[in-house]
Formats: sequence, structure tokens, C-alpha cells
Amino acid sequence: MTMIVRNLQHVRDRITTACVAAGRNPASVRLLAVSKTFGVDAVIDAMSDGQRAFGENYIQEGVEKILAVRAWETDGLPGAIPSQWHCIGPVQSNKTRLVAESFDWVQSVDRLKIAQRLSEQRPPDLPPLQVCLQVNIDGGPTKSGVAPQEALALAAEVARLPRLQLRGLMSIPEIAPDFIAACAVHQRAADLFDQINRAGVLPQAMDTLSMGMTADLEAAIHAGSTMVRVGTAIFGGR
Repeated sequence: MTMIVRNLQHVRDRITTACVAAGRNPASVRLLAVSKTFGVDAVIDAMSDGQRAFGENYIQEGVEKILAVRAWETDGLPGAIPSQWHCIGPVQSNKTRLVAESFDWVQSVDRLKIAQRLSEQRPPDLPPLQVCLQVNIDGGPTKSGVAPQEALALAAEVARLPRLQLRGLMSIPEIAPDFIAACAVHQRAADLFDQINRAGVLPQAMDTLSMGMTADLEAAIHAGSTMVRVGTAIFGGR
């Protein structure tokens, strides 16, 4: 058993334990393995233990990795569930075509202009690009994301774009000093998620609340996260 496989199993145990403590079904939380800065071999190692969803912060690195892994899948993993790739880093206007053509999900949409370009540049032979709005839930000065008070209006606009499917919200709050504080800030994102769904402006309800990383996944799950993004606890330090 490799280190990555052992780490994956430990993270899955953490998710299960957190769900049980919160009175939730462990199947309600998906694990996104954040593979940025790690090579194709590390991704394939994780895939050998059943992991299929991967997150990349750096677009060019991510695209190169996606192409390499998909070539390996074609040759070495026939008939298996294919990998799924999430862009979780900032998307600049000059990179939207690369993202639209290569990724399955984009979790870091925070401006209508970026969403429009992704919609226009998504190839017609691919399924709609799955997107989340990144929300700067705690107003962190170094964090990207739409302000919470502007999220409903942006969600309504993005949901109307033809080659995108709005799936939910993503947040990356500042590190909290303790579990209670972390739960509180994640709860704010969960409340905003519910508020947007209740507003009646979307053609279909959002189903994805992407929050929680290595250090705070338990707090995020307690608050209602449906997807945790874990890198260090799986692949090691960068």
C-alpha cells in the first residue's frame, strides 16, 4: 500500500467520522483530491484506490495533467469510471478557453464576464461546464470571490448562460482559530447557499456546497459541506 493510498483511506475515515458526528450520511460528502504541483504518477496512484475527482489551481499545469491522465486512462484503464477535473484556482480572461475546453468543473467563478466567456468557449460536443460561484464569505482581503450580498444576482445571471450548469457555491475562508469559529464561518456560506436556493431565481436548485480543506473539513461537514477539497492530507506537503 502506497503512502497516497494510506492517506486517502485516512481522509475518507475523517469524512465518515465527521458525518456521523453531524448526523449525516457519509455518502452526502464528496472528496476532491487537490493534486496541484503533484505529477501524473501521484494522480494515477490515487486513482488506483478509486479516487476520480481531482482539483487543480494552476490552469496550464492542470491542462497538461488532464491530457496525460486521459491518455493513460485510454490505454491503461479501459472501462473504468473516467477522471473528473475541477478548476479551483483563479481564472483570468486569457485562460478561459483553456479551462472551457479541458475541465469538467470550474469552482472559482466570481465575475459574470468570466462566466460568459466560459459559456461562449465551451465546445458544443462536450457536456455543459459545471460551475460553482466562489464567495468571499468572510471578506478576507487576500481572497478571491464575489461578495455575499452580490452572490444572488450573479447566480441568477450565470444560471441563464447556455453552456454552463450552476451547481453551487465554493468558499475558502481565512483559517479560523478553533472548531467553533470554523463552524460559524462555514455556516454563513451554508446559509447563503440556502438563501439563494430559496429565492426562486434559478431554473434548478444548486446541489453543491464546496467548502473545507485538510485543516477544517470536520467543521465544514458539520456546517453542511457536500464537497471537501483536500490536498496536503492526501499527497503530502508542497
